[in-house]
Amino acid sequence: MASDSLTRRFSELTAASPTRPRDAVLRTLDFAFSAFFLLLSLPLTLPIALVVVATSGRPLFYRGERVGRGGRVFEMLKFRTLQPHAEERLGPYLGEELVRRTKGETTKIGRWLRATQLDEVPQLLNVLAGDMSLVGPRPIRPRFFEELADELPAYWQRLVVRPGLTGFAQVRRGYETSMAEKLAHDLEWIADRSVRLYLRTLGTTAWRVLRQSLRGVMHPGG
Repeated sequence: MASDSLTRRFSELTAASPTRPRDAVLRTLDFAFSAFFLLLSLPLTLPIALVVVATSGRPLFYRGERVGRGGRVFEMLKFRTLQPHAEERLGPYLGEELVRRTKGETTKIGRWLRATQLDEVPQLLNVLAGDMSLVGPRPIRPRFFEELADELPAYWQRLVVRPGLTGFAQVRRGYETSMAEKLAHDLEWIADRSVRLYLRTLGTTAWRVLRQSLRGVMHPGG
């Protein structure tokens, strides 16, 4: 299995990277913030769940395999925003081509969820479970992780930390920059991963999400 292969290949490398006392602090912040935001979002997410099921059927969640800390593969959750079986059709693509093709597979409610970034809310459950952090390198599918680990020798170092709901690379450069550029920013986060940078990244992300959510509400078709 891909998950067993990844774990065997990278677990020893990541285990050799020492943990820091601040990692426990960051995990505590992850748990506290994600639990708080989940409770805060309930009045909005429950109606969203009903609308998703009523307009495009089941399943409610998109569940995609992603590579986590130490090479362990987990299921990342999102509200489903695409047509049924879209993942099978989008599987071979990555980067800008994936972004372009995804637009054609997006449902009407999905377009609004993506515009407001509310489709990402279920990932707070991944954070609570310890599969993800609020801040870290964005999670990637196993197939593409292995390809990129061969192309970029330092790519495996992303596995030293949990993947994030938001990331230093996305805050600095956006979602459509090259993988090499994103890796440079991810490695900067991994080397630092201070509480101060964690909070600053969350604050910057919150401001960006707020602006995008307001645009999504005012221009749902944009």
